[in-house]
Formats: sequence, structure tokens, C-alpha cells
Amino acid sequence: MSMPYNPQELEVKWQKKWNEQKTNKTVEDSSKPKFYCLEQFPYPSGRLHMGHMRVYSIGDVIARLKRMSGFQVLHPMGWDAFGLPAENAAVKFGAQPAKWTYENIDFMKMQLNRLGVSIDWSREVATCSPDYYKWTQWLFLTFLEQGLAYRKRAFVNWCPECSTVLANEQVIDGLCWRCDSEVTKKDLEQWFFSITDYAERLLTDLDKLSGWPEKVRTMQKNWIGKSEGANVTFTIPELNDEQVKVFTTRPDTLYGVSYMVLAPEHPLVPKLIAGKEQEASVLAFVEEMKKESDITRTATDAEKVGLFTGAYAKHPLTGEQVPIWVANYVLLDYGTGAVMGVPAHDERDFAFAKKYDLAIKVVINPENPEILAEEIGIDAPYTEDGTLINSAQFDGMPNREAIKAIADVLEQQGKGGLSTTYRLRDWLVSRQRYWGAPIPIIYCDSCGVVPVPKEQLPVLLPEDVVIDGKRNPLTSSEEFMKTTCPTCGGAAKRETDTMDTFIDSSWYYLRYTDASNKELPFSKENADKWMQVDEYIGGIEHAILHLLYSRFFTKVLHDAGMLAFDEPFRSLLTQGMVLKDGAKMSKSKGNVVSPDEMIEKYGADTVRLFILFAAPPERDLDWTDTGVEGSFRFLNRVWRLVESNQELFQAPYQVAANDDAAKDLYRTTHHTIKKVTEDIGERYTFNTAISTIMELVNKMYSYPAESDRGTFAFAMETLIILLAPIAPHISEEMWQQLLGKTSSVHMQEWPTFDPKALVLDEVEIVIQINGKVRDKLVVANGLSKDELEKHVLAHEKGIALIDGKTVRKVIAVPGKLVNIVVG
Repeated sequence: MSMPYNPQELEVKWQKKWNEQKTNKTVEDSSKPKFYCLEQFPYPSGRLHMGHMRVYSIGDVIARLKRMSGFQVLHPMGWDAFGLPAENAAVKFGAQPAKWTYENIDFMKMQLNRLGVSIDWSREVATCSPDYYKWTQWLFLTFLEQGLAYRKRAFVNWCPECSTVLANEQVIDGLCWRCDSEVTKKDLEQWFFSITDYAERLLTDLDKLSGWPEKVRTMQKNWIGKSEGANVTFTIPELNDEQVKVFTTRPDTLYGVSYMVLAPEHPLVPKLIAGKEQEASVLAFVEEMKKESDITRTATDAEKVGLFTGAYAKHPLTGEQVPIWVANYVLLDYGTGAVMGVPAHDERDFAFAKKYDLAIKVVINPENPEILAEEIGIDAPYTEDGTLINSAQFDGMPNREAIKAIADVLEQQGKGGLSTTYRLRDWLVSRQRYWGAPIPIIYCDSCGVVPVPKEQLPVLLPEDVVIDGKRNPLTSSEEFMKTTCPTCGGAAKRETDTMDTFIDSSWYYLRYTDASNKELPFSKENADKWMQVDEYIGGIEHAILHLLYSRFFTKVLHDAGMLAFDEPFRSLLTQGMVLKDGAKMSKSKGNVVSPDEMIEKYGADTVRLFILFAAPPERDLDWTDTGVEGSFRFLNRVWRLVESNQELFQAPYQVAANDDAAKDLYRTTHHTIKKVTEDIGERYTFNTAISTIMELVNKMYSYPAESDRGTFAFAMETLIILLAPIAPHISEEMWQQLLGKTSSVHMQEWPTFDPKALVLDEVEIVIQINGKVRDKLVVANGLSKDELEKHVLAHEKGIALIDGKTVRKVIAVPGKLVNIVVG
């Protein structure tokens, strides 16, 4: 009596056995090469969605294949567990963030186990655990020791809905990356990391990352935003020649400056307008600009708005008085917060000058004689190359040569010089919320800013806090805030800001290498053994935030002597989204597919198979019910094939591919081994690997009963092993229960193909007459050019095609064609 395929029953059985037998625990064996496979860890928000399922299915296939291919594999998992949603839940439901978070972790861990992901849970981390955030604080202090953490007052991005500051990278199109509220500016004293110190290395080392998608590298390059030009120092006579530095990529146009613009938030603005008739209007304008996002202010289609301060700057080379304005399109944290206006040769400056009737000075004579210098600035600026005019001793010089020449003069006179700047700003790491790692700093009236000694870590989050969404909860805990200074023993206060959660995720991959270490975040020995991550899998939405910060962290820790390498991820796989009816799954669209419901109905193996088969990993996957049902039917087909032929394994078998059908199946089996190995192990084209497995199954179903059974048994064993990384539960059941094997299919050695088995005994060649195809002929494989020519000319088909004509020439290409040239 046949036994039906019952995924719900057999999957639970094997998950329990794998857990009891610790099948997925990392086996460290220095005689084997290492492979570190890592998926980006999830935020424990409550439920895994289909996007998660896709990421972890992809990673698990890679990890399983590498284990079977003789690698010692590290495949860990953890939880990016700090963050604002836990506080929002506390406000909405009255649940403590810790309780809410750990309940979600338990549920999501259960979901991952139901998916059959081969995770080494002995290395599990949760960033909200004191065992983890102790080391996050330790690393903060290490950055402080390295001179890379500092505190300053600055206008920062403020999300009124989340009641916290945001790093520049967390403002997307002027909105908060988490809640989509409009971001404003707020003047606060905050902690920063000096990521700009590493800007050049972060940029140039992108060339090392050949295993990363070009799109991701380009996104990081553009965000770092290197610009080469010159610094120019203007002075303000009425403020005792106080200096204003300007960065420009066009020092060749310096003699064309007719005005200067400061960012509304520039610290010199209040001094410039004090006591002037413009004071009230400029101050009102400054307040208005604080409410607008950087994106809104700098958009190309945004109206350029400004006000004259009533003050003037002194031109560094001509000594002329240059009016100083404030305008919406200049940002304090980009460049120096000041720009020089050259309306004759810049489109934005031109529009501003036309609007406010400012002077337009032409300093580049066009190369095109049809454009007259006298006409520049009347209707449009001139932004192409030419020679300098109205530029003192530089007149007649090509403007590209003048860039360095003018910069050299500025340097000689102590008024500037060649310089490089970056779009990248220092990383703002302070957050005004509870559910994050406390910043380990104490403020003492006598000693000032005092780091918490590392031996006193962790600084624990208090439980006596009020979480109402209206303030920083840590300020509500007197017990937390009041402490003693570790330097003088006097009364002191703790820092009440917590760290940006991206700090937690910037080093977690290092903790996995040494997750039980109680003396250090990780030992250099273990980190150097397992790192770099050989394959890192996650969404392209983290191309700037997470990946850039992780690269920065790795370089800092390398420079601190803690790591032998300075890039964390050797290869990066960015998977596409899971769609339904062509749209991203969302509750509002009513197109969400529940992973739990799909697993309950079809089993985890079916869900995995469909996810991997429906699209290449880097492309979006459109979920279809018919596609899932097709995957389920295929697994049933495989089950029936194995179940109905299990008697072949009651005794040892011998492969004797001694008939045409057996030879064909033997060849197909080795072709499948080769294709699946390359597709999964090298190209990560899981869909084509599965398609090849399906072709093998079709071949096995059409295999004659009278042909060699040993060849069929070999094909069946190979089929199950090749299917094991993709559909681990059914493969284990077929291997052990149906075939009677005593060890796990996942512990089997990955098969290797025999190149000789792929060679065909016969091949079909084309016969051409004077270059035109006239017939085809099956010949023995491996014939030389001379042998092939003789065979065709002597064959009845060749004789008939020649038909008495004179053969002028014969061109033979072994294995492909014979072209007979006749007269």
C-alpha cells in the first residue's frame, strides 16, 4: 500500500529530531575551508513576512550546500531588537518594551524553525540583551578612545512624531525613514561618530568589493559624494575681518562672484543682522527654514528664496564688497554652510541673481564664437569651458588650467587653496528614546564629561520609566539619572540619550564569531578565523544605512588592532521583493500572503521551493497561488517516484549503464549534478537549478522498466541529495524512511559529476552544400576533421546531395557541420 506525502507530519518530526541532535550546530574543523553565510537579522516586530521567508530560504540553500560540499559553515541568527516600535507598543498597549520584544522573538524563532532553516541557535544574539549591549557600549567607549566619538551642539534632523533625532541617512525624501513624518530642524547637543574621517577609505575601498552588486557600490559612492575644488576665505570687515570659508568646485570663476549666501542657520547670521533694519525679517525667515526639510529646500524645482542681511564680505583677490544674503537652498551641514554666487556661470546662481536683481559678472569667454560674452547673463548663464576674461592676471588662460592656478595664488596668500570635500556628514548617534543602548557617559559639575569605566558596563536600562510618547522616557527615572562620578566620587548625572539602533547592527556579525565571550565583544582569533562574511544576503534598502555603517565600524576596529581585515562582507546578494498581483504586499492593499497559512496548507518545503523557483533572487517575485500549487504537485511527484521504487535499496546496487536508456539517464544525472552545483554554488540561480532537477524527474518517469535498475537507483539517490538543500524535510524523509539510510541526507557528501559521462556517443551534424543547410546526419562523436569528411562523402546522404557534381572543397567542423563546396 502506497504511503502518501504528508508534509505537516514529517516536517514537524524532522525539525524536532534536528533540534534534539543539534544537527545545525557549527562544527569547527580547521582541516576544512570555512564559509560564513549570513542573512541580515530581522527586527522582531511580531511576524515574519514573505520577504523574510525569501531571504532565509536563499541563505539556507547556500549554507546547506556548502556543508555538504565539505566546508565548515557558520550560519547564525539573531535579532535587531532595539527600536521605536517597541516603545510605540508600550504606549498603545501598555506592554513593557522588553516583554513585547521577547514575545515577538519567541514567535518569529518558531516561524524560522517551521521553515526548516539550518541555524546554529547556540550563537543567537538579541541586541536588547544586556549581554549584547554591554559590548555595544564598550565599542562606543573604544570609538571615544580613538577620537572618533564627540559631542557638539548642532541643528539636527528632528522627527516630531517619533520625538527623536535622525541621522541624514534616515531622512528619506524629507520624511522620517520609519514613520514617514515630515522632518524638521532642531538645535540640540548630540553625540556624533566621525565617519567623515574615513570618507576617502570608504570610497576607494569600494573597488575591493567585486562581489557586491554594482548598483549598491554606486549608491554608496554617490552618498559619500566626493567633490574636488578649492577653499576660498572671504572676510567680513564689520566683524573685525572674521573669516567665512567657502568651498567651490569652480575656483576658475572666482572673479565672477557678485554675492555670497549663508545658510539661514549659520552662526554668523545673528551677528550680521544685529541692530539692522533687516534683523526681524531675517530672524523670521530663519525660523521658517528650520521647519522645512533639506530635501524640500534643495529640490531642483524648488523656488530659490533669500533675504539680504545688510552686511558685506571682502573678496579675497579683488577686495570688492560682496553683499551677504541668506537663502533656503544653502544648508549648514553641507560644505561650509556658505556659497559664493557666480550668476554668469551657474544656473542656480543665475536664477537667484535675476530674481533679486544682483550683479552678473562674466569671467569666461565661450569657445563657441556664436556665443558672445556680452550676451551671457541676459537670458541664461554660460556653464561650458572657455578662456578667462575680467580675471586680472589670469585673463586668456583656459578655465580648466585656471582652477589650479587661482587655487595656488589663494594658498600663497593664505586665503584658501585646493581642497576635497564630501557629501557624507558625521554620523549623529544620539536618540531621545528608551528602547536602545544607553550611551555610557556621565556628566559631572567638577570633572565634565566622564566616560563610564569599561569594567562598570553595562549601563542597564531602568524599569521605572514612564513611556508616553511625549518625552525621552529615561528622563523620568531619577534612579537612572542620578549617579556618582567615577573620577571624583561626587554627584553626577547620566547621559539620557540612547544610541542609534544602527550601531547595534554595525557589528553583530562579529559577535556571532564568538557569541559566548564574556571578556570581550569578540576575540581577534575567532573573528579572523570566520570573517569576512562570505555571502551576505539582504535587501537593497540597506545599501547606504546599514552597509556603510558596518564598513565604517570594521575599518575602525581594524585600525584599533581588533581585526585583521577592514571590509566585513566579501560578497553581497540583494534579493528582490515579494509581490502579489504586481504590487508590494501590504495590509492596506489586502494582498498579504501569510507564511504560516501557506506552511500549514502546503508545508515548508513547498513554500521554499516556490520562493526559489519563481524568480532569480535579485529580481522581484510575484506570488501566485497556482505557482505554489505547482510546486506542491512537483514534490508529490518526487515522493511517488521514490516511494514506488524504494525496493531498489533493499540490497546494494551496481550501476551498469549498458543500454541506450540507461546511458541516457546516467548522462542526464551527471549533467544535473554539474548544472545544479554551478547554479546554486556559484551563480545563485536557484530557479534554473530547480528546473534542471525537474528535467531529471521527467527523465526518470519515462525510464523503461526493463532498463538497468542500478542506473535508476543511482539517479534516485542523486535526485534526493540535490533536492536536500532546497526541500530539506521531504529529502530527509525519503532518504532515511524510504531508502532506509541510517545517516542524515544533509550529512552526505555533495556529488561530483564525471566529465566523461557527459560525452555523447553520437552527435547530430549539419550537412551544407555551398553554405546552405541541406540535411542532417548522426555520426559517432569524436571524429576528426578528416574522418568526418570521409564519413559524410561516403554516406548515402552525402552521395545523394553531391549527385555527380564536382567537389571543389570540403570544410569539416567536428561535432557540428560539414560544408561541401561543389561546382
